[in-house]
Amino acid sequence: MIQITDLQIEQKMWPLLRQAFRPMFLLGATFSALAMMLWLWVLSGAVQLPVFADVMFWHSHEMLFGFVAAIIVGFLLTAVQNWTGLRATHGRALAVLTTVWLLGRISLLFGAFLPPYVPIIIDLAFLPLAAILLAVPLIAVRQQRNLFFVPVLLLLALCNGLMYYGRLTGRFDLQQVGSQNAVLLITLLMAIVGGRVIPMFTANGTMTQKVQPIVWLDRLSLGSLWLIFALQITQLSSFIGAPIMAALYAIAAVLLATRCARWKLWITLKVPLVWSLHIAYWFLPIGLALYAVHYLNPSVTISTATHALTAGAMGSMILAMLARVSLGHSGRPLQPKKIMSLAFLLVIIAALLRVFAAWLWPAYTFDWYLYAGAAWVIAYLIYVFVYLPVLTTPRADGRPG
Repeated sequence: MIQITDLQIEQKMWPLLRQAFRPMFLLGATFSALAMMLWLWVLSGAVQLPVFADVMFWHSHEMLFGFVAAIIVGFLLTAVQNWTGLRATHGRALAVLTTVWLLGRISLLFGAFLPPYVPIIIDLAFLPLAAILLAVPLIAVRQQRNLFFVPVLLLLALCNGLMYYGRLTGRFDLQQVGSQNAVLLITLLMAIVGGRVIPMFTANGTMTQKVQPIVWLDRLSLGSLWLIFALQITQLSSFIGAPIMAALYAIAAVLLATRCARWKLWITLKVPLVWSLHIAYWFLPIGLALYAVHYLNPSVTISTATHALTAGAMGSMILAMLARVSLGHSGRPLQPKKIMSLAFLLVIIAALLRVFAAWLWPAYTFDWYLYAGAAWVIAYLIYVFVYLPVLTTPRADGRPG
């Protein structure tokens, strides 16, 4: 178990560096709002950014490997303390990790002024470094159940590398392999983590009996996602044909929808920290179903399906988890400010506008993009301003972390 003997040392440490969720959540959420604002200004022609490669690459890369990767790392390097009972990454090690992430964002934003290898080397260092910091306590206590998160981080780093390699060699197909498989891998992570925590959070938040998992359903759901990822990352999907891929995506969508329906969204409507997670999880089968439709009818674009998983599932689930984890790991009651309900609704509205409005009313596509982006920015800025004092001050209960 964690020793509290050096509590005095802990109290002298800057609160922001006491656990990984603090800098990663704060900087990640701030960056997502800033990056989206810059993207909207680029779309409207207001600014030209001196980014690495081009703005399309920068937008797709940074929302995945800048924003989402920061939140994943912050979550895992915080959760590992509960999993192992060992003190997780903090202090100087956390400062180094955070600095690497921050330098990656700065170097990519101003990449036009730098040799290409500079932002690439800096950015590619972040996920492997995080994987090492995650692996050390897991291996120390031989914690097998969660050790698979380490290779997942390394696979995510591989996808990042593929994006860069594709860009540098003019292989747009490889760049797409990197970005699309990063989306699928993060989708798998959301399915795993959501399946672990949503039933428990639902039972605790609504004072009802926890819905027990159906083992075969969970295994098939996650197995279908692993299979899709394996086929896509190896490019075997191009050989087995569109109808089979459509069927696989459709099966995965049905399995995840069945899984989610069992958790009873309707009983959570008075608990924002819970209904926000449920709705976020529903975007997973929606996105997978849109992929299935795309393989049969290309008029439903990959971009539409992808944004159901990114703007929808990732955007909504991350905000919901940020709000909850930030309170729980700072020793505060799980009672968010009422304005966070507005933030949850705004990020859901942003996803719906980005995915469906532009598809159903294409004549106003540009307007929908602007409205969706604005809703996203406001949602994440609400989180930043509400949780800034939570993330930058000591735990309310006086414990380490």
